[in-house]
Amino acid sequence: MRTGKKLYWTVQLCGWGLFALVHLFFAFIFEKMEWKFGFRLIIYIGMGLMLSHGMRWAIHRSNILLRPLQSQITNFIIITLVFAMLLGISETYLQQYFDLLPRQAGTDIPIALPKLILNNAFYSFVYLFIWNCIYFIYHYIEKSRKQQVDTLKLEALVKELELKTIKAHINPHFIFNSLNSIRALVDENPERARKAVTELSNILRSSMQVEKAETVNFERELNIVKDYLALENMRFEDRLKVVYQIDEDTLDQQVPPMMLQTLVENAIKHGISKQLNGGVVTIISDFRNDRHELVVQNTGYLNGALYGHEGFGLSSTQNRLHLLYGNKASFEIKQVTPALVEARLSIPVLPN
Repeated sequence: MRTGKKLYWTVQLCGWGLFALVHLFFAFIFEKMEWKFGFRLIIYIGMGLMLSHGMRWAIHRSNILLRPLQSQITNFIIITLVFAMLLGISETYLQQYFDLLPRQAGTDIPIALPKLILNNAFYSFVYLFIWNCIYFIYHYIEKSRKQQVDTLKLEALVKELELKTIKAHINPHFIFNSLNSIRALVDENPERARKAVTELSNILRSSMQVEKAETVNFERELNIVKDYLALENMRFEDRLKVVYQIDEDTLDQQVPPMMLQTLVENAIKHGISKQLNGGVVTIISDFRNDRHELVVQNTGYLNGALYGHEGFGLSSTQNRLHLLYGNKASFEIKQVTPALVEARLSIPVLPN
């Protein structure tokens, strides 16, 4: 038996069992306990159990639970009225068949059938209305809970797909820029070009290994960046100087893969490469106010078209931070001095 059916029958039997106990208790208190009362109670519970189950069948058959809320309430009331009348009529004629009709006060004259049917139908409506309210509330809560779970699963799936899409853009972007650097060395210095190919293969190998992870160890990420800068240094030679200001305590922190490399790449592409005499790229990693801050500074001038709207790198950085950390992370890029641009990334410090 499925869990849902098992729960339904457990609640059904417990509910009608409690109904019987309550009536037996009050019959005992008011000294109305007699065999006819017990027989009538058995008939009513039997009919109530059967018709309430039939009412459930009608609810599912007509797909009431799938309709709008207002329509559900209207149909529940209509179904309750119909089955209350059926229960009242069935109970009355069974009482008549077994000679169990209640008598008029102080006489042996049975209560008139029309009056008794209406009386029984009224009380049946009250009981079945309570039954339907419980049934409706349970399914409404269960449906809301399921919708919330489905929404969370959908959000998680969308987040996963967005992250994969972003990564799929980042890696080709990095590869193409690196290949352009190698191409510049092929004719000029084949030996250094071969060395650059080896470094690129190391970077790609590392990139493929971190593809499955949402975060990686910062030390590992930094090593990829160093390989990338070593490759770029072959193209720029003396025009590119790199300064590292790394707090060693930050090396164990988790960071999004390829994110630092993206900032460094933008610093070179939009900063150093635009300067006739080249410039300096400074990479800073430190803790500030219980947060891990990554800063990339480069010689150059902040241009909104270059840094803010063109290219996928910086926009992907903002998107990834939002997907991974929500409002707990921040990213900004600004002109800190007339000749120095700074990209600052701040993420929560995660326990090791």
